[in-house]
Amino acid sequence: MSLDMLAMPRLDGGRFLLVDYLPTYAAVLFLVILIWAGAPGPDIDFDSAWRSAANLGVGEAILITIAITLMAAVTHPLQLAMMRILEGGWPAWARPLTVLSQAIQQRRRDQLAARGELPEDPAETLSEEQIQAAGLAGTRLRRMFPPPDLTRPTALGNALAAMEVTAGEPYGFDAVVAWPRLYPVLGERMRIIIDDRRNTLDSAARMSATMAVTTVISALALAQSGWWLLLSLIPLALARIAYIGAVRAATAYGETVRTAFDLHRFDLLTALRLPLPEDPETERRNNTQLCDSWRQGIPAKLGYCHPEPGPWLGGRASGKRY
Repeated sequence: MSLDMLAMPRLDGGRFLLVDYLPTYAAVLFLVILIWAGAPGPDIDFDSAWRSAANLGVGEAILITIAITLMAAVTHPLQLAMMRILEGGWPAWARPLTVLSQAIQQRRRDQLAARGELPEDPAETLSEEQIQAAGLAGTRLRRMFPPPDLTRPTALGNALAAMEVTAGEPYGFDAVVAWPRLYPVLGERMRIIIDDRRNTLDSAARMSATMAVTTVISALALAQSGWWLLLSLIPLALARIAYIGAVRAATAYGETVRTAFDLHRFDLLTALRLPLPEDPETERRNNTQLCDSWRQGIPAKLGYCHPEPGPWLGGRASGKRY
């Protein structure tokens, strides 16, 4: 179970347009043009496609728009399953491919880790450029890869796994179980930033998956069309570009989630009516107990800190521990 499965953003108009409608519209438009041009079949005539588009009536255009909207809405629940596939959650029969992909990702991780290491010999003098390059490689390693035993078969899966491992880790939080509770107490500005970056991630991932499916369909439709088969490389290129964008969006999203833990973790404790920790060690210990309680049902013995009634009720605004 991953963090994105536990905190699926709400479906509003802007998100639906960006994540669901636009990728579906692009795929349908590409396939419809191929069909108007004569696919499947040996003769492809784009003049015929343009004439068909020009002669399209208002009623037909409305029906196509409604059909695309319905298709986007019906496929929206598949977003999580699609993300799981892009992350590397492949079926058992694809085990050889999973192992091979994990090995490739592990090699890339090792190469990045090697670039981030500084020589152990204190007598060796390093230039400022070498130190900066090593620091940059170390930062990329933490943002793009989880620990070696958690390496996933895809770059997107590793970027999201790195977020799940590192977000909240300095404070003793397990991001997977803590995030659904932290998200509701975030400030409005932070939530806007997180939603925006999550929508960017989902739209890029959806575009990549949609264009990959479009590649297969268009290749089948153009199988008898000779060199016109190369047109199927267009959605394939778009799928690849969108996937690279999704990986970068996942890195940016992960950085925002880490920042949310940095800035709002005490808001979560206040909302839970728990006392604020006195030092970092106590904070990590208490948060570990909380995550164990949420994950495994182990009672957390932390006590409560309830605010007393305000002056309008004859009390004080200070908290009282129980």
